[in-house]
Amino acid sequence: MTSAAPPPPAPPAPGDRTPDGSGGGDSGDWAAGGLVLGGVLMVVYGLFAVLQGIAAIAGDEVYTSFGQYSFEFDLTAWGWIHLIVGVLVVVAGLGLFTGADWARVASAVVVGLALIANFLWLPYQPFWSIIMIVTGLFVLWSVFNYRGSRPV
Repeated sequence: MTSAAPPPPAPPAPGDRTPDGSGGGDSGDWAAGGLVLGGVLMVVYGLFAVLQGIAAIAGDEVYTSFGQYSFEFDLTAWGWIHLIVGVLVVVAGLGLFTGADWARVASAVVVGLALIANFLWLPYQPFWSIIMIVTGLFVLWSVFNYRGSRPV
């Protein structure tokens, strides 16, 4: 009585290999995890931006400027900008958890606006602005590199 051995498993596709050739771990997996982290970061950033906006609207003496800047606005105007952008970022970040395509597009647009706002906000909060610019770039990377369904 002889039994035939099962055929060996097919090797993973070239794009599905890790450096050791074991499969899995491609940029799609990183982007999927990054998309969830990006959604969390967007919600947290949005809440901080809302609080930042409220503080700037409530009292202009909360923030000071570090010299002259070409894109200088009144702090009350910056407060409203941060409040509105913060709310939009929270809504788009919550939408990322649904995995919907509209949420990815909306997140890319809103994060792009937040990147511009943080660049223009540099003289008031330079360290925070740089952190948020880097975070926004990571969120954009994860949104653009995520593939919802990969072929098997």
